[in-house]
Amino acid sequence: MNKINGLYTRRDMLNLGAGLAASTLPGSSWAQAAPQALITRPIPRTKEPLPVIGLGTAIIFDIGNDPTQRAERAKVISTFLAGGARLIDTAPSYGSAESVVGDLLADLKVRDKVFLATKVRSNDNAAFVAQMKQSQQRLRSPKFDLMQLHNVGFLDRGMMASQLAIVREWKQQGVFRYIGVTHSQDQPRANDRLIEIMRQETIDFIQVNYSMAERSVEQRLLATAADTGTAVLCNLPFARGVLFRAVSGNTVPAWATEAGMATWGQFFLKYLLGHTAVNAVMPGTDKVEYMLDNLDAGRGQMPDAAMRSRMAAHIDALL
Repeated sequence: MNKINGLYTRRDMLNLGAGLAASTLPGSSWAQAAPQALITRPIPRTKEPLPVIGLGTAIIFDIGNDPTQRAERAKVISTFLAGGARLIDTAPSYGSAESVVGDLLADLKVRDKVFLATKVRSNDNAAFVAQMKQSQQRLRSPKFDLMQLHNVGFLDRGMMASQLAIVREWKQQGVFRYIGVTHSQDQPRANDRLIEIMRQETIDFIQVNYSMAERSVEQRLLATAADTGTAVLCNLPFARGVLFRAVSGNTVPAWATEAGMATWGQFFLKYLLGHTAVNAVMPGTDKVEYMLDNLDAGRGQMPDAAMRSRMAAHIDALL
């Protein structure tokens, strides 16, 4: 097996998990089994079903015009959509990712199959509007499914109110179907800001930093989202690789594989999806094999509260 800095790669652990699953399941091999349908969960305000596995594009889709990398990302998107997923999330701050996503969706002729989400961030209203117009051009789409105010902790309350009014106006005009706010910090202060916004404003989505390595949102934020009817998207579900490094050299425990988690990637994602307030997780990947594994996390049984506690304790002992 290949290692990076003495650690097993996700590919190695994926192969280990697949081999274990194949050895424990009766009949045909795990790799050959027909996949179950991807689970969907309703967006609280509209009840529109949204598949629980999304695709994040930070860093991985910041590839400019590189033809080889674009071809790889096109295969990832095709696999993603063929597996029943829809949500692709990007942002102007992700370098060339918006343009790459827009070009690939146009080339593949699949824009109508995608729930397209992007973001906007500025402390100046004129620049705020200009950035949204630029996103329309980069994504080659006059309309988006979701527009999110990005990392809102930096905005004062007056600017927040002003910018929410702008995106609500664009939503009323049909440019967006949903609006939301985001943060990407595992900090109580960031969570408190989103809790305040959810309680004071009517928004459709929040996007938060949530993984088994960073669980501060479990303290109050997820409960507030459920209480206010706000959909929850999870970014950084692998904690920038921290979780895979933590389990390096370890196989998924038997009690987890028996519960339908054949690989560590599925273990990490199913833990998040086991919380009923979570609508979707958004791991980023440039590998078809990882995308297939991520999709499998959105199928079958989800862990209940007791199983999630056991999973958390297992990972806490390794971190």
